[in-house]
Amino acid sequence: MLKTSKEIALIALMTSLLIAGQFALSGVAGVEVVTVLFFSFCYVFGVRRGLIVAAAYSLLRCIFFGFFPSVFILYIIYYPFFAVAAGLTGHFLKEKKMREVWKVLLCTAVAVLCTVFFTLIDDVVTPLYFRYSASSWAAYFVASLPVMATQTVCAAVTVALLTFPLVKIYSCVKL
Repeated sequence: MLKTSKEIALIALMTSLLIAGQFALSGVAGVEVVTVLFFSFCYVFGVRRGLIVAAAYSLLRCIFFGFFPSVFILYIIYYPFFAVAAGLTGHFLKEKKMREVWKVLLCTAVAVLCTVFFTLIDDVVTPLYFRYSASSWAAYFVASLPVMATQTVCAAVTVALLTFPLVKIYSCVKL
């Protein structure tokens, strides 16, 4: 699956970077850098490597942030999906001759949709896992909307501004 020690080091470094990024901003609801870091990584290094990082990140974050089954289920569903979406976006856009602004807008749209999907998955997984009543489920959904709005804006801004500078940096890595 992993062919070289460089590839193993790359996967380990990216997983560590994601955990550090999440930890650094964990005190601010909805503000995060994981989306832009991971999107750029998958854009450059593809779906396969992205799926490995997604699995490692989903498992290791439980060690650092505590194991909560509903969060683990959410991460193990979402991050592989995100790796596929970002990796395929990169595969598609690297082959296309289009203006940079359109690439930025498309990447931003994919990241924003994935961010919304993350909250919607959580709005299903958590209430199902904890067996919320219908009224509690509705309250949980409504309470998630302000954080989703903040995360969506954060993802839009960071992906729009940082994806292609990060892609340029990541592209310097020779495997």
